[in-house]
Amino acid sequence: MKKLIADYMENGFLENIIDMFKYDKKLFPLIGDMLEDERSRVRLGAVALVETLMPEHGGDIRTAIPGIAKALKNPGPTIRGDAAYLLGLIGHEEALPFLSDAIDDEHEMVKETVIEAIETIRSGAKAFSG
Repeated sequence: MKKLIADYMENGFLENIIDMFKYDKKLFPLIGDMLEDERSRVRLGAVALVETLMPEHGGDIRTAIPGIAKALKNPGPTIRGDAAYLLGLIGHEEALPFLSDAIDDEHEMVKETVIEAIETIRSGAKAFSG
């Protein structure tokens, strides 16, 4: 299923994938895998997916936190930064231990995004300024 979703995302079927996730909440844990996909279009789609679903499905997206948090350890700084951004966007305290472990990231932009995500979650803000 995860390969199918990633392939659809790569082919530009974001709206279809959004509908799939709205229908089947068990898919949310796959977001972390999409975020670590080698294809940039899939990674960008994962970010867009969370941004689109957060307003109405924020509670369900919480199930994606462990998978997204795993991406904080990815060798690629862009992926680590995107993971921190998404955890901040989700805004749930469950993400704080993962973000705290990543606060000393060697890449300055990732580190800044991690800090901003932590501040967003601690302040209880629902929107992430990115």
